[in-house]
Formats: sequence, structure tokens, C-alpha cells
Amino acid sequence: MSAPAFHRVLLKLSGEMLAGEQGFGLNPAVVSRFADEVKEICDLGVQVGLVVGGGNIFRGVPASEGGMERTHADYMGMLATVINSLALQDALEQRGCYTRVMSALHMEQVCEPYIRRRAIAHLNKGRLVIFGAGTGNPFFSTDTAASLRAAEIKADVILKATKVDGVYDKDPMKHLDAVRYERVTHIDALRLGLKVMDATAISLCMETQIPLIVFDMSIPGNLRRVIMGERVGTHVVTPSIDHT
Repeated sequence: MSAPAFHRVLLKLSGEMLAGEQGFGLNPAVVSRFADEVKEICDLGVQVGLVVGGGNIFRGVPASEGGMERTHADYMGMLATVINSLALQDALEQRGCYTRVMSALHMEQVCEPYIRRRAIAHLNKGRLVIFGAGTGNPFFSTDTAASLRAAEIKADVILKATKVDGVYDKDPMKHLDAVRYERVTHIDALRLGLKVMDATAISLCMETQIPLIVFDMSIPGNLRRVIMGERVGTHVVTPSIDHT
């Protein structure tokens, strides 16, 4: 069997994906399947950091648009990501995967505080690290948290798990003529306004020269295919370090 294409990855998973078809909350069957797939790549020897959103429970931006104070709403969204992190931790540990949840907000009774050097030590010991509570600051998305944590732990790549098979020039659910990119640069993603990550997250990836792979995780086995170097999804790269 060929070796994995990456040694250390940062997997970004949206909270909405954990809801499955029910659209809200946690779908146990979906959480279990994701845990199975993540455990599979851990068994390959890949070091995995994971950032999960909280949109299946609470989204700060829509709440603020509805009248809630934005900072307050964003902190509530951060707490939602910790709930999802704990759910994934439970599912992974039931499968024998050693995990640590590290939160950017201090809540020592349920998870560790985020400390960069400790996170790297966990990864080097073969533990999967789930980063909760975003960056710990309002006005920053979990996409930006994923880019920041990837840079801090020196991840080889960010894997953004979505419900679509890559990045398109426009919404493929609304436009039948939407064109999928197999490869695009960070700067072009910003220039063209592609819906990859928010501009802050993409800019940080570009500055730190971390490639990004956007792929459809609703298809069983796709995560392993990406890890093994198969051409899955859209690769967002910086030309000078294009190794994907």
C-alpha cells in the first residue's frame, strides 16, 4: 500500500454537515460515519487536527442580523463549536482514537485550554486534536480559525470537508452552467470572489503558503482518497509551493 501524501493535516468540518438531512442539531449516524472515516486516516499514521463549526446549533452572524449584539452572538457560536467538538471526541474515542479537545475559551472542566506547544506535543504522540471555540475572538469565522491553527501547528494542508465536490465559479445548486475548478491559486480565489473560505481565511493561507483542498465528504471514502493523494475536489494553492 502506498504511503499517505500528507504527514499532518488540518481537517475543517462544517457544523451543518453533522446535522445531516435533519438540518439542525447532531445526527448520530452522520457523526458516527465521520468518526469512522477520520479514525481510518489516523490509523494510516497521519497526524490530524480538526476544526468544526457550530452552524448546526447556532450561527452568530444571522443572530446579529436579527438584532442580537454581534460580539454576544459570536461567543454563543463559539460555545456551539465546543458542543460539536465534544460529540466528535466521544464518537472517536468509542473507536479507540486518542483525542484531545482544546478550546480557545477557558472551560477546563470539559476540555483543555489551547496552548500551541501542547497541541503539537499531542499530535506528535499520535493524538487527534480537536480545536474548539474558533479563535476565541468575535468577528472571526471557524474558517479563519482553521487557517490559523493550521499555520500554528505547521500542517501540510487544510482539508475543507463540504457537501459539494469542489469550488465552482458560481453556486452549482442554482446554476446548471457552473464550472468546477480543479486547481486555483489563493490570489485568484480572492480576486474572483470564489466561495472557498472567507477572505480573511484565504489571505492567511496565502501568507503562510498552506495549500487547501476542498472536497465532498458526503461521499464515503473521499477523505481517505484525499489523504492518499488522489485527485479529489479542488486544490487551492500558492504557485511557488505547488506540491499538491
